[in-house]
Amino acid sequence: MSRRSRALLLVLALLLTAAGCGLAAPGGSDAEPRVTILGPWTGEQERQFKDVLDGFGIPYTYQGTAATREVLLAEVQAGNPPDIAILPGVGELVEYAKEGRLQSLAGLYDEKEYGTPWLPGAKGIGQHLWVPLKVDLKSIVWFREGEAPPPRPARLAAWCLAMGDDGASGWPGSDWIEDLLLQQAGPVLYARWATGDLEWTARQVVTAWRTWAGLLAQGESEARAAILEGDHRGEDGAPGLLFGDSGCALEHQGSFARSFYGNRSAGAAFMDSARLLPGGSYTVKAHEVSADFAALFGKGDRARALVKRLTSEQAQEEWGRKGGVFSANSAVPAREGTVEKEVGRRLTDQRVPLCLDASDVMPAAVRDAFYEAVLLTVAHPDEPVRPRLEDIQKVQKEQPRSLPRLTGVCGRPQ
Repeated sequence: MSRRSRALLLVLALLLTAAGCGLAAPGGSDAEPRVTILGPWTGEQERQFKDVLDGFGIPYTYQGTAATREVLLAEVQAGNPPDIAILPGVGELVEYAKEGRLQSLAGLYDEKEYGTPWLPGAKGIGQHLWVPLKVDLKSIVWFREGEAPPPRPARLAAWCLAMGDDGASGWPGSDWIEDLLLQQAGPVLYARWATGDLEWTARQVVTAWRTWAGLLAQGESEARAAILEGDHRGEDGAPGLLFGDSGCALEHQGSFARSFYGNRSAGAAFMDSARLLPGGSYTVKAHEVSADFAALFGKGDRARALVKRLTSEQAQEEWGRKGGVFSANSAVPAREGTVEKEVGRRLTDQRVPLCLDASDVMPAAVRDAFYEAVLLTVAHPDEPVRPRLEDIQKVQKEQPRSLPRLTGVCGRPQ
């Protein structure tokens, strides 16, 4: 059974359970209630996360899935959300905050240890409603160490590309468009677009989209079909796309990509994407970043204590050492290792702004329309892009005026 099929079956099972009697927390009891946690990490990443949790002495139940958004929605609709939800972005957390479902995290972490853009706000809702537990650097390209990158501009065949994902197919393509817009137009315009202040049909957005479509148009229909059907992590048991058998030499992917490479990760190196993006070479105007944000749905003291421990310098440092993750907490010491130091340097370089992944800060409906347009562009790159952008703009205009917009999604790290 494929990863995507497993994720869909999981969501269906949750919905059916919710319709019957609500969702129970496995392992819980009246005598010793467990803190329920929903998060995006499975497999080895789940094991490493649990290693950190086990050291706290707080009983918990962790549910890991790539379909966090769908599973959380099912649990909320069933009236039994997890105590702590960890989502890859804050776009949907804004909607839950507007509904009054999120508890304040004030006092659970030191705000001075987090710079921009790690604690974005939103007008019309409270503060301290989410905090990043794990962050990643984007706007980079991986290649096999010891092998010179292909000459610029790299042709489509040189790129490791796949759009498949358990939770939201198409997001790897959205990263391309976001990065192109960021390097072509800069962080100020990027932030306006990400937060809905710049229309999808604006000239700069159209240019970025056409640049990516031009790269895709270099491939035959069979190659594009493989991109649509392939999993961005590689096939089960394979060491990621970069070390697979496709013959590609470059992978536009975040710092988390090494977790897909398995025992081949030591042979991967990276460089800034601006030099290799189609239509370039560009200067590095900013780095796109992503974060997994924790939000508190439960009101119990144990859940609050667990969030406080997770955000502590000690826990963040331990997780980085055991799990190879990067922290937004400026008090956490730099990681050892060449790649780790280079990622860390870019995450803390005050000369270059950081911008949160745009699709992660958009409302869910807009984000989904974005991903759908990405997949259509992969399938038909020769077709005009403007009608697709007009369709996304329609979805954006349909969003309630009362829905708060995020602020501070770009900025210089402290």
